[in-house]
Amino acid sequence: MDTPAASAHARRACAFACSILCWSTIVWVACVSAAVAASDPGVRSGPGAGNPLSGLTPDQTTLFMAGEASFSEVEQLTDGLGPRFNLDSCAGCHAYPAQGGSSPPVNPQATIATAMGARNTVPSFIAVNGPIREVRYKFGANGARDGGVHSLFVISGRTDASGSAAGCTAVQEDFNTQFARGNVSLRIPTPTFGAGLMENIPDSTLAANLAANARIKAQMGIAGHLNTEGNDGRVARFGWKAQNVSLLMFSGEAYNVEMGITNELFQTERDETPGCQFAALPNDVGNTAAKTPADAVSAIEKFSFFSRFLAPPAPSKDTPGGADSIARGRKLFEDVGCALCHTPTLHTGNSNVAALRNQPVNLYSDLLVHDMGPGLEDGVTQGQAGPREFRTAPLWGLGQRLFFLHDGRTADLKEAIQAHRSGNFLARNESEASGVVKNFDRLQDEQKQDVLNFLRSL
Repeated sequence: MDTPAASAHARRACAFACSILCWSTIVWVACVSAAVAASDPGVRSGPGAGNPLSGLTPDQTTLFMAGEASFSEVEQLTDGLGPRFNLDSCAGCHAYPAQGGSSPPVNPQATIATAMGARNTVPSFIAVNGPIREVRYKFGANGARDGGVHSLFVISGRTDASGSAAGCTAVQEDFNTQFARGNVSLRIPTPTFGAGLMENIPDSTLAANLAANARIKAQMGIAGHLNTEGNDGRVARFGWKAQNVSLLMFSGEAYNVEMGITNELFQTERDETPGCQFAALPNDVGNTAAKTPADAVSAIEKFSFFSRFLAPPAPSKDTPGGADSIARGRKLFEDVGCALCHTPTLHTGNSNVAALRNQPVNLYSDLLVHDMGPGLEDGVTQGQAGPREFRTAPLWGLGQRLFFLHDGRTADLKEAIQAHRSGNFLARNESEASGVVKNFDRLQDEQKQDVLNFLRSL
């Protein structure tokens, strides 16, 4: 009999059954969604970088090989290492996936701190499985803006096979205190693959690319500008803020700043502590008595030749995700606006090196500096690049890169993309990339995955 009590009981049972069914459906949908959510496919394996440019002459190949050997040389006290330094070789920082790249999986800074008896403490922001980092201070002790590199380690106590620094009294800076105060700006190494092609892109090409698609860029909140050399106005393009105008300048500064080795461009020691100098000044110069051109040029010129003649990374056609996914991702990359800053291809101009002359440069960068918002602000000004501005990072080789953004804060490509969006639109305080990231966020998970696959194919 269908009594009121029975009907009520039936309704409760039905409601309970429906709630279980609905909850199960929700859980199932959530699980399915989680299973298909877009994610970084991870570092792509296989060859792709480290080779010389095709088309080099025999003499150019000789200079490339001489540069490669010098690039990998481990510096000693008698070479001029220190008194303050970040590492003891170019290849130590530019190691992955091949010589000329960026940070390797194991950070050598964690062990160089106390190598050969050196008296250093490993700072809290340096980890064995983290990126190689250099330190800049935002402000000096007097409250004025600093922005300069503060080398992590000193040679005091080192006893190399070539000599002893036991009498050196240089003292390591207190980086942990500065870091706790929020006064530390971190940088990771930039890859040098294809650097000669980048160097040979005419300034006029970069200026024309800046002016291109002006209406669309304005609608997206994208501006950007060139960073130029202060003396003659040439466009600078190397470094996180495009602060260096040439590979020679980039090499000379790195030799002095990262290893403390003075050279023909930087002839004065950054630390003149008495008792800490173990080589004539400048530490490295050209050899006018050499019998071959490769032996005559200085180390920084050899570094320049190596980087200049280093081929760009070779992308993968089908890894990860397959060729179709990569093709879809490439189109979506352009559709959402990423290519407005990460210009897929520019071209070199005339050059006395045929391998660099009138070549396509598939770097995925405009080499401009852009306002990246408060989320990526580093508090450092270099040239015309302000505290929130960074060069558009070239994306070629991204598939084999371990750490992302200027400070290496993440190893996850998706997180790196999201970090490009920061600030408040109403307060006119947004990153120039915020509109593009919003477009990316509107994509379906499958589409986002295609974009990530495309980026990891580079």
